[in-house]
Amino acid sequence: MELKASEDIEAPQEQVFAALSDFDMIERQALRRGVDIMRTGDGPGVGMAWRAKFTFRGKKREAEVRLVSFDTPERMVFHSVSGGLEMELEIDVVALSRNRTRINIVTVMHPKTLSARLLVQSLKLAKGGVEKRFRRKMAELATGLETRLRGAA
Repeated sequence: MELKASEDIEAPQEQVFAALSDFDMIERQALRRGVDIMRTGDGPGVGMAWRAKFTFRGKKREAEVRLVSFDTPERMVFHSVSGGLEMELEIDVVALSRNRTRINIVTVMHPKTLSARLLVQSLKLAKGGVEKRFRRKMAELATGLETRLRGAA
């Protein structure tokens, strides 16, 4: 299953990429949302990794996340494994002009076990709602990022 979203931000590409790759801030946000997260790999850059514990659909889950591609200021690719579900998250940061940047996010899920297939199948059945929530969260991320970058300037 694949989810895609794009948002434009009024900020230079380098600033947007720097904010998206501020892993310390992202870790703090995850902790505030109840995710137990621990950095396990070297960084910053390729090889960074995290181990996360969280609750999803009423069950305790664990995930291993690894940064597999880090091309400043254009692209980051993460690979994660949680149970029998493997995911790829691609973040592309594209300069549209000196002060306007587009963020493209693509998430691809690959189920490897029966329970993961059932999870992905249930997401596919509710794909319209899942895509709408995904795009809404992406819009919230872009708005917050734009506000934060405007305040930093």
